[in-house]
Amino acid sequence: MWLVQLVAGLLSLGLVISLPADVGRASSVTTVSIVKGHGYVLEEHEVQTSDGYLLTMHRIPYSKNTGDDGKRPVVFLMHGLLCSSSDWVLAGPHSGLAFLLSEAGYDVWMGNARGNTYSKKHATKSPLLQPFWNFEWHDIGIYDLPAMMDFVLYRTGADQLTYVGHSQGTTSYFVLNSMIPRFKSRIRSAHLLAPVAWMEHMESPLATVGGPLLGQPNAFVEIFGSAEFLPNTQLMNLFGALICNDEAISQFMCTNVLFLLGGWNSPYVNETLMPEIMATTPAGCSVNQIFHYLQEYNSGYFRQFDYGSTRNKKEYSSKTPPEYDVEGIEVPTYLYYSDNDYFASLIDVDRLRYTMNPSALKSAYRLPEEKFNHIDFLWGLNIKEILYDRVIDDINNA
Repeated sequence: MWLVQLVAGLLSLGLVISLPADVGRASSVTTVSIVKGHGYVLEEHEVQTSDGYLLTMHRIPYSKNTGDDGKRPVVFLMHGLLCSSSDWVLAGPHSGLAFLLSEAGYDVWMGNARGNTYSKKHATKSPLLQPFWNFEWHDIGIYDLPAMMDFVLYRTGADQLTYVGHSQGTTSYFVLNSMIPRFKSRIRSAHLLAPVAWMEHMESPLATVGGPLLGQPNAFVEIFGSAEFLPNTQLMNLFGALICNDEAISQFMCTNVLFLLGGWNSPYVNETLMPEIMATTPAGCSVNQIFHYLQEYNSGYFRQFDYGSTRNKKEYSSKTPPEYDVEGIEVPTYLYYSDNDYFASLIDVDRLRYTMNPSALKSAYRLPEEKFNHIDFLWGLNIKEILYDRVIDDINNA
């Protein structure tokens, strides 16, 4: 609403807004337009979860430089909170992980969680009504990931796939493998960027402000949890293109928003990519996903959603939510983390490392770039040389 008021105020003052040339381009950015715009084949596939959500996946089956060269090993990429499949392609063929994996010989699939821009449908529920939004990232782990990965394996005929996740895409991976053991034989290896499990030492100002009230069971959480949070809209796209393009003196506002979300004072922010980032992100989620993360911050546990002792007894047969069995995960797993990450703090990642089964944890790579933040794992300058080359090497050798 504040965006509408701001734009209306500017117009009422008689100010003339000169639209930069890239406004139209940025406001129509999608995963399809990006991939096809670079000359690659892009497929869209829809899958229905066991609880009725209709999810869209995007696939780059082969490189434009090789053409259809036969069956390829499969990689599945899963985005983070408020993000989408666009994350993996925004940076283009030279820096986008999906493109780099395609050039490395992989059949690349990109998932989209329920409630984001590309997965806002259900067999019986309308996204305009509250029941559609009654979910959180636990549901992504136990419903969305199984549905998408089972479809990918069936469609490709592969026995296994390689999993790559960022942020919430790592959280849902831990949920999946804690709750559904059959996937230990279906995931060849997992590569987790900015891994998020325990969050007690999260440094985000948003957690500091919102945690005390919203990170515990109460009436406010119960009433407002099942609602949409920060959907992608045309107004947001237009506003992002206006204030975030290279010529705009207001571009610093966009970089500061990213700093607030992911970690302060990063020299790796790609300012040229800002209009495209703001055109696709945020991609929407349920408020409950935010609340569950705030519970992790408040409690110091990595566990299922806390409804309060009374409802917990009904849901879990105990007064407290059950913890996720990270130690029991047997899939070969590689972690990649950094110092300047507001969401995946060094202390919390260390706890994750020490909790994981040593036979499953194949590598925990702490980036030497001290100011690399949570968002830089997707769009940071020189991301290929800093991180993705190593990730692809690990995938090749897993």
